[in-house]
Amino acid sequence: MIFLIFVSFAATLIIAVLMIRSARGHAKRYAADMVQRFHAGDIPRVGGIAILLGLSIGWFAAAIAASLGDRLNVHITFYNALVWLAMLLPAVLGGAFEDLTQRIPVRFRLALTGLSAGLACWLLGLTVSRIGIPGVDAWLLTMPWVGVMLAFLAICGLPHAFNIIDGYNGLAGTVAILICLALAHVALQVGDRQLAALVLCLAGATAGFLFWNYPRGLIFAGDGGAYLWGLVIAISSILLVQRHSLVSPWFPMLLVIYPVWETLFSIYRKLARGGSPGVADALHFHQLIYRRIVRGVFHDDEARRMLTRNNRTSPYLWGFTVLTVAPALLFWSNTPVLMFFCALFMVSYVFAYVSIIRFKVQRWVRSKF
Repeated sequence: MIFLIFVSFAATLIIAVLMIRSARGHAKRYAADMVQRFHAGDIPRVGGIAILLGLSIGWFAAAIAASLGDRLNVHITFYNALVWLAMLLPAVLGGAFEDLTQRIPVRFRLALTGLSAGLACWLLGLTVSRIGIPGVDAWLLTMPWVGVMLAFLAICGLPHAFNIIDGYNGLAGTVAILICLALAHVALQVGDRQLAALVLCLAGATAGFLFWNYPRGLIFAGDGGAYLWGLVIAISSILLVQRHSLVSPWFPMLLVIYPVWETLFSIYRKLARGGSPGVADALHFHQLIYRRIVRGVFHDDEARRMLTRNNRTSPYLWGFTVLTVAPALLFWSNTPVLMFFCALFMVSYVFAYVSIIRFKVQRWVRSKF
């Protein structure tokens, strides 16, 4: 599997640098006054396309190996690769087109992620048949269409959750790599080498993108990249739980609790203030850390100051993510413990958010990076 990681990494690394050199023109369409903009200059937002191409090359390399005797022992065929690409393309290409033109309405992108989710549920037979609560699980067994709807909603929602946290160099990409590695580890624990290889190719492709994205910020993932991460992780999580009864359904939930809770809390926050959940603002958790925790940087160049503060923001959120990935890996089959850590994260998030809003953050936190 290390070979597949390397192939995906190298392919994305090369494709990304070619895009950095040739795709800057479209970046001028990204307005300088957008509230979610925390960088200077015109940076290509086509990293999602580079990751998709690198990921595809990794999957097809596995398929070629399978056709020659499957020496990699990952059981990925050309049919498997084509099915996964068919599921991903509507949402990822729609997001990438938005990155290039800034003209795709939110409702249309929601429809495209819905199309990808529908294809996934249909082509792979995805369903959520258990959530670890006996009474509810018994009810789901009697009404299988509810499980399909839950799977559909999960696959629709996670791409947009990743899009929300994709605000600073290396943030969403590193979160995606940590989650993919955790999914691959548990998949290998239960003997599912195919699923492990699928997500490890995404980890390798994302690492190739991050080589140029962090810390220099030479290319961004954009909506296309966020949708790709969300779709692959959501589909893989549902498949892992569906295929292997030993894996708790709360294992993937704890892995993705940061982007999911960030999304739900943002919806609540905007509705409570009388706004629309679909309108972008600059009050997400990572944006507050950038504004109120990361120390000022004193260079004579404004662009360098912004870049350095941007880079110092992501490690705070990486640490936050590790605090969910670590217990998920330790207790991946223990539903009550995983539920406890999910609740603990939500409480900790709200406490930290309110503390930052009210300027009640300890000095050692502000001085960490």
